Amino acid sequence: MASTGKIKLQGFNNLTKSLSFCIYDVCYAKTPEQKAEYIEYIDEMYNADRLTEILSEVCDIIGANILNIARQDYEPQGASVTILVSEEPIEGETVVDQSEEPGPLLPDAVVAHLDKSHICVHTYPESHPDNGICTFRADIEVSTCGVISPLKALNYLIHKLESDIVTVDYRVRGFTRDVQGVKHYIDHDINSIQNFISEDIHDQYQMVDVNVYQENIFHTKMMLNDYDLNQYLFGTTKSDLTDDEVKEISERLFREMNEIFYGRNMPDMNK
Repeated sequence: MASTGKIKLQGFNNLTKSLSFCIYDVCYAKTPEQKAEYIEYIDEMYNADRLTEILSEVCDIIGANILNIARQDYEPQGASVTILVSEEPIEGETVVDQSEEPGPLLPDAVVAHLDKSHICVHTYPESHPDNGICTFRADIEVSTCGVISPLKALNYLIHKLESDIVTVDYRVRGFTRDVQGVKHYIDHDINSIQNFISEDIHDQYQMVDVNVYQENIFHTKMMLNDYDLNQYLFGTTKSDLTDDEVKEISERLFREMNEIFYGRNMPDMNK
């Protein structure tokens, strides 16, 4: 049941609103040394410290208050950050950063309603052993309860991560009750994630929706419309390549991005 105005609730808003991203960056690195340099570059660009900065900005955008931060860089590569947040301000407490602690413990005392909200990110750099394709994936989830909405951070995250391919899922789970005892399974109007995406992003990406309206599940896939091959070459430029190499590398990159976008393997037309 969607609302036409502000719902007067019987208690706390128990709806859980989850916005999940898979973002992909694709690159061509010919030699093992170039592949290693690309992975190192990605690992530095998306280390735990920078990811913490991005997620902290998300908290500001959606109006959430940080309760706790847990972050970790991994060997040989990758990073994770988890931030617990609340809708209400924290009184008399400082944020606890437990990067060096064994687990994501909470402060001893927090004068706020912990509304089961969190923001997290995990990164997955990888490379193909033979064809020069390297793919970086980051999974991000912004999950909130109460009035704050993760949709407010949608455009910021797409802009900030500058990805070739983005898959976005938004789901509203559970229910909340109004003062009459009536259950509400969603408290806002939505028929597509695209409704919340800015015009400049619409111009840059092609988008496809897969929605299950009766379950309040919304899914949008995005892939860049145009690209300059030089932006996908690591350790070399288009001018260093022959025409045949340009054609072959472009086909490999195009195939990789389409397979990710459509979620299925495609036949190799050169075989």
